[in-house]
Parts: sequence; structure tokens; C-alpha cells
Amino acid sequence: MLELAGATVRFGARAALDAVGLDVAEHEIVCVLGPSGSGKSTLLRAVAGLQPLDAGRVCLDGRDLGGVPAHKRGVGLMFQDHQLFPQRDVGGNVAFGLRMHGAPRGEQAARVRELLELVGLPGAASRPVGELSGGEQQRVALARALAPRPRLLMLDEPLGQLDRSLRERLVVELRQLFGELGTTVLAVTHDQGEAFALADRVVVMRDGRIAQSGTPLEVWQRPADAFVARFLGFDNVVEATVSGEAADTPWGKVPVPQGSRQGTGTLLVRPAGVRLVDRADGLRCTVAARTFRGTHVAVQLQPQGAPRLEAACALRDAPAPGDVVGVAFDAAEIAVLGGPGGA
Repeated sequence: MLELAGATVRFGARAALDAVGLDVAEHEIVCVLGPSGSGKSTLLRAVAGLQPLDAGRVCLDGRDLGGVPAHKRGVGLMFQDHQLFPQRDVGGNVAFGLRMHGAPRGEQAARVRELLELVGLPGAASRPVGELSGGEQQRVALARALAPRPRLLMLDEPLGQLDRSLRERLVVELRQLFGELGTTVLAVTHDQGEAFALADRVVVMRDGRIAQSGTPLEVWQRPADAFVARFLGFDNVVEATVSGEAADTPWGKVPVPQGSRQGTGTLLVRPAGVRLVDRADGLRCTVAARTFRGTHVAVQLQPQGAPRLEAACALRDAPAPGDVVGVAFDAAEIAVLGGPGGA
């Protein structure tokens, strides 16, 4: 339904978008991830018509949107800060787009009631927006964006200002709501957990280009390169040479899955693949630090003359800083990425 072809945006000599190609199918939820400056928000603004392209095109339903102003593109846009109208009540905010499209009052009222029910705020039409919590304001902003029935809904860091527990709850609700409505969604977020919970497909950006695109499971299990792996929070990434079912690494011989890419490349060892064993066995390491992560303890291990390793341990099994342990590796939690440096 949405197609970007060679989409390029330049700010001076820098390409914020560098010949980006991206397709979004009808009813698909696509989340764009990336560090600050990667181009993800520029991509969203270009699709919305808020940022002109220097080259390439954006098409919606086969129609080239070049020169089409933002308010005539048939897309909905919801910003991180919600941008609700403080002088209007909840109903007035939700009905805003319908009024701009000339919808009759009766149709506006019915649509407002329907959407407030959908977003979990039944009967809230007359409430002042200044009295709403952050989560309620987010729901009103979502209802306002959905009211004109846009062909494409775009979300810019939609849950960024909410606390963690509320974000985790709302992202599940959003996924269910979009599924019920059949909404096509293009969302931008820096939060990996949010993107992986919401999306049918994840797009990771780097320096104005797409570094990887795939289902959340594909991207998580097999990052395209060292950049994507580190962006996802994996620190156990080193250059290695693979021969058969083993790799030569700074940590010594490490097993790799059967069928792994041979030769020089980049090795990712997930923390779950770093097993602690008796210090007389395996790679000898000193525990440098440990961090409680809620579901597990992240243990930083320092081998002699080699990069640090992170292991994931149950709380009851986590060694203390200063302890000396042995390390073995689980091939099922290891992935061979691209060439040296992950480029």
C-alpha cells in the first residue's frame, strides 16, 4: 500500500535519508528502529508530507504523493507529545479531523463515541484534556488520529513519554486494536521492546539507510551485522574465523551452529549462550560486575587478554564480583553475522 523508492532527504552535505526503499503492505504494522540521527523520524515526516524529498518518491495506493500537501495525503499522524488542543474537551479533540473533512455533527458524535469505547475511555467526551493522565492523553491522541479513517496511521514515538509499566500495557492494547481495525501502521520508536511487541515487521536504520528489515523474530535471532546486534543490546560481538562447526575467536574455540557461514566474519554470542562452569573447565574468567535485570542477572566476565563477556544467570546462580569461574559456550545461542566489523 505504501511504497518509498529512492527516498532521499539532504540537510546540507548530510543525507538524512539516503535512497531508501521501503514497502508497507495493507494491514501491516511496521516499526522503524534506530539510534538518534539514523533517519527514522525524517522518514516518517517525508511520508506525512512534512519534509519534502530531494530525490525519489513516496506512493500511497499507487499514487505518487509528490507535491500533495500533508492534509490531503489521507494519512494519520500521532506525535510523541500528543499535541492535544487544551481549549477543547476530549470529544472536541477526537472530532477535530472529522470537522476538517466536513462530516455532519451526528456522524462526528457517533464516531467519537465509537473511538472512545475502542481506546478504553467510554463516556469521556466532555472531560477537559488538562485533567487526563499521560496514558489517557495518549489514548485521546490515538482516537483523534484514527477518527478520519486514514489509509495509513503513522506513530512517532507514541509511548515515549509514558512510564515503563504503562508502555508495556498499552503496546499490547495497541497491537490488539490495530488488528481489530485492520489498520496499516508505520511507527517510529527507539524502544526495541515496544517495536518487537507491536510490529509485524521491524526496520532498523543506520545513517539514513535501512540496515535490516524482517520479522521481530528474524531480526532478533539473526542480526544482519555487528551494528544491528549492538543496537539490539548484544555486546558479545567479535571478529572470528569459522571453519566447520567451530570459530577461532579472542575467547578461543567457540562452537557455531551447523551450516554457519564459513570464513572470516563477525560472531554474536547471546548472553544465554555463555554458560558458567567450574573454573577448572572452559575459559577462565573473573567476574567484573553484575546487574539485576528483573528476570535475570547480567554478569560481566573478564577473561585474560580478551574482550569482556556478558552472561545471563538466574539470581540464585549468579557469582559475586571477584569470583573466578569457567565459561563454556552453547552453539544454539551463537550466530555468525556478516564480514569483518559486521559491515
